[in-house]
Amino acid sequence: MAHKICAEKCVACGCCKDACPAAAITEGTPYTIDPNMCVDCGCCAAQCPNEAISAE
Repeated sequence: MAHKICAEKCVACGCCKDACPAAAITEGTPYTIDPNMCVDCGCCAAQCPNEAISAE
C-alpha cells in the first residue's frame, strides 16, 4: 500500500523527496508519490515536517 501526500498540508519543501530511497516522489505543489514505485518504507512520512504524508 503506497503512501499519499495530503495536498492541503504539503508545502513542497522537498524533505520527503530527499528521504525516498525508491525515487517515487515527484516535485510539484503538492508533491506526489507514484504508487507503482513506492516501497511503503515510510521514510518520507518520517521526514515530513507538516505530517502531510500518510499510509493508505
